[in-house]
Amino acid sequence: MKKSLHLGAVLSTVVLISCAALILGQKVNAAGEGKISGTVKLDGPAPHMRGIDMSKDPYCVKANPTPAHYETAVVGAGGGLENAVIYLDGWSGAAQTETSVPVFDQKNCMYTPHVLALDPGQTFKVITSDQTAHNIHPLPNPMVNVGWNQSQPPGAPPVEKSWKNPEVIPVKCNIHPWMNGYFVVVKGPYATTDDSGHYTINNVPPGSYTVKAWHEPDDTQTQKVTVAAGGSATADFAFKAK
Repeated sequence: MKKSLHLGAVLSTVVLISCAALILGQKVNAAGEGKISGTVKLDGPAPHMRGIDMSKDPYCVKANPTPAHYETAVVGAGGGLENAVIYLDGWSGAAQTETSVPVFDQKNCMYTPHVLALDPGQTFKVITSDQTAHNIHPLPNPMVNVGWNQSQPPGAPPVEKSWKNPEVIPVKCNIHPWMNGYFVVVKGPYATTDDSGHYTINNVPPGSYTVKAWHEPDDTQTQKVTVAAGGSATADFAFKAK
């Protein structure tokens, strides 16, 4: 009886130590991760974004009492460039873990967001908030990813998709020719700039990295940074105005 009690106590102790080590290890790993942040700006005067003629669809006109503009270069405060995707070029670690499924919406006859960054294999949803029919048509390189072309009338359920390989994929609507956007499929931690051109890539393990910035249509820049354990690094980019 005493031996059984002793064995039970030993096993309980081992379990407790193992759990404590696991929790401690998770905390240490989290504490060891750093971040990379910075800004992406436009170098030069902001280009004029041409207004969009939506007169072929009365619903789209009504949904945009102030006429919409193309979003090739959305420039905010201080020259900050929105919709740039920043990621770690050549990443070989685990995929970035997302807590929610990204959504690509068709709202007021425009794509929202204009640029959606994703991991390879990550599921995303295409939805429609409009009371007019759309036709979603991504245009990947057929040697890299398998394309698709699907109609989505008002009230249609979400279309769930994923992309197998890294690639910048333009997407259009076959019904509304002004609708255009991008799926930017990249490996590892990434971020998309906000309306002031700011970004932060979290959960970056210690090490040296090549940070890559992409902006529509195919402009890219790179910088080298080193992230210390639990520390932060800065990488700022500036794209020439065209």
